[in-house]
Amino acid sequence: MYQPFDIGKWFRILPPGAEAPEDGRINLVMARGAFGSGEHETTASCLETLETLPELAGARLLDVGSGTAILAIGALLLGAAEAVAVDISPDAVASARRNCEANGVAQRVRHLTGSLESVPGKNFDLIVANIYGDLLLDFADGMVRRVRPGGLLLLSGILWEYNFEVREAFERRGCTVLKNRMLEQFSTVLLQKKE
Repeated sequence: MYQPFDIGKWFRILPPGAEAPEDGRINLVMARGAFGSGEHETTASCLETLETLPELAGARLLDVGSGTAILAIGALLLGAAEAVAVDISPDAVASARRNCEANGVAQRVRHLTGSLESVPGKNFDLIVANIYGDLLLDFADGMVRRVRPGGLLLLSGILWEYNFEVREAFERRGCTVLKNRMLEQFSTVLLQKKE
């Protein structure tokens, strides 16, 4: 059990079974585990960025390397319509399913065990990926193919030394950097695929 804590303007992260204060914040129930419950700077940065996106309302979202699915859940609680969460770890996918149930969004999330290549379809409005920079470089083609023209890509987990390379890789594939946020060790980049 951990103490509830706030992220950004809207989110509060709390353990299952904790009393949720009614103060207007969005309560995100997360079991603590190996796949991220919100403490890491990259997760917090992604949630803070999601809060600022008016495009989230009604959006179709893809969460790549979803872990606990905290980013997909956060986006759904902010107004996204549906999400696909994919992770190569069956344990992470099981954790994501439990967290989606705990937050009342299970009916709006499709869980896949596998890599980006196992995700069917495209034209997602938003793709989020909080994974290492080298993986983002590997997945750049597939991610850009799966986001619709005008859609957004929110990337984090990028160590400083990978920041330029990751931005350049996505820009080469027709994306524009909207935000580039340097954290203590990592960075978060928000991009838009050109129309």
